[in-house]
Amino acid sequence: MTFGKELIQSAEEALAIAEGRMEPAAVFIPETVDVAAIRKRQKLSQAAFAKRYGLSAGTIKDWEQNRRQPDRAAMLLLKVIEQAPDMVARAIRA
Repeated sequence: MTFGKELIQSAEEALAIAEGRMEPAAVFIPETVDVAAIRKRQKLSQAAFAKRYGLSAGTIKDWEQNRRQPDRAAMLLLKVIEQAPDMVARAIRA
């Protein structure tokens, strides 16, 4: 199948799903991370957490208040921070 035909088929399937005539084959549920819980376990304020890990305090606030979601790279960083916070802090200072 050519790219153009695949694109048209995909658009037709999307329309059918949106109109309720078809069920999606799979539903993507993005992974989430509880930024506030990670920060609170370290007993840090939003500003201190942001400074320690080279992030902006506004970004931490937005993530915690669900105004924005971390992108894939930030999600991975947060998962490493959750598992090895001191290692990440040392690596960022270096």
